[in-house]
Amino acid sequence: MTDIASPAAAAAASADPAAPPMSKGMIRRIIFSSSVGNALEWFDFSVYGYFAGIIAKQFFPMHDEWLSTLLAIATFGISFLMRPIGAVVLGIYGDRKGRKAALTLAITLMMVGTLTMAVMPPYAMIGLAAPVLILVARLVQGFAVGGEFGSATAFMVEHSPTKRGYYASWQFASQGLAAILAAAFGAMLTAWMSPEHLGSWGWRIPFLFGVLIGPIGYYIRSHLDETPEFLAMRQRRDDPAKPTDPTASFGSQWVNLLLAIGIVAQSTVGVYVLQLYMPMYAVKQLHMPAAVSFGAVVLNGGLQLILSPVMGAWSDRIGRIRIMLGTSIVMGLLIYPMFALLQSYPTVGWLLLLQGMAGILKAAYSGPMPALMSEIFPTHVRSTGLSIAYSIGVTIFGGFSPTIVETFIHLTGDKLAPSYYVLIAALLSGLSLAIVAWRRRHSGRGEAMLYSS
Repeated sequence: MTDIASPAAAAAASADPAAPPMSKGMIRRIIFSSSVGNALEWFDFSVYGYFAGIIAKQFFPMHDEWLSTLLAIATFGISFLMRPIGAVVLGIYGDRKGRKAALTLAITLMMVGTLTMAVMPPYAMIGLAAPVLILVARLVQGFAVGGEFGSATAFMVEHSPTKRGYYASWQFASQGLAAILAAAFGAMLTAWMSPEHLGSWGWRIPFLFGVLIGPIGYYIRSHLDETPEFLAMRQRRDDPAKPTDPTASFGSQWVNLLLAIGIVAQSTVGVYVLQLYMPMYAVKQLHMPAAVSFGAVVLNGGLQLILSPVMGAWSDRIGRIRIMLGTSIVMGLLIYPMFALLQSYPTVGWLLLLQGMAGILKAAYSGPMPALMSEIFPTHVRSTGLSIAYSIGVTIFGGFSPTIVETFIHLTGDKLAPSYYVLIAALLSGLSLAIVAWRRRHSGRGEAMLYSS
């Protein structure tokens, strides 16, 4: 294992010492432009999950309602198969052409997917073309999202040598905001619209709202400067005496890639099981009103929105692994008892308690996570490494998790299935974090070191 410079040292070496400090307005633009794509992604995916039952009837009509819903959820999951492909293509594109170029392309493709969902005629009007085109739209968006996280995270952390945790935490703070907006749409539309209107056209409203967000993000992204670290790296790469090929050098990162995938597990399961799947779980398994289940998700998302930047900033001071590993241990200890109590006492109070605890632990774990992952990979392969690790992690542990959990409950009748899935993810992430910590201690380096295997 060969160590390379710390992020602070790397940034210091690459930055222009005469460059003035960034203004608060520039900082806000960097955070917003980098977070808006992630927010749009999670808003769109959350809305799809919340209205999966209606989408199933509109585009996947079957005699068996459970099978129809499962096909809609599976289409949601299949889109994740495109994430690793998008991660490779857009990740390499971001490492070669720049973070800004990759981010602009990613949000354009995401807008195409969201617009398709908003205007697609149902099966009753165009037949088999409807589910096929919905699937294509999800695949396009999955491709775009594959490169979004890596490029956006690299863009944020490379603008700040000392506040990487705080900057990058906004990736998941924006996720919390997206969850709040999606759940709010779900609660309001469910409460205010008749089932007939909601099923025929009301469910399209959130997707139309998502389409409106995209152009704003595109405009801001296209008017930002490239990161100092990438510009310095490109200058060195273009030097004929020091050629660097990102695709060639990434082959040495497989250990870091596996560790980063393991680190993603707890975070993505926290979203797809404890946030996205919970409204369906609360309605179908606990027989709670839909509006109540959406309200609980708003609590979860609100805590994530507020606490993720706090945890990210805290990780800049005391270290990321210390916070994240502690969170994995707490999650592993509490998740089964929390679901057991919720099953025994299926009340609004217990659901809010579970969602509140999930929101706190999600923020504590995910707030520092993007910065930690960015520190695992060196600058010249950072976008590729982040994109591939995150996309594979989300594909394996997140995309099909609602399908897996729902199928397990259907086959066994065990309503504690979500807790088992979350527990497995917490154990895997805890082990990955422990290995990263051991490698750092073994190398004699501190938490702020990058690694190259």
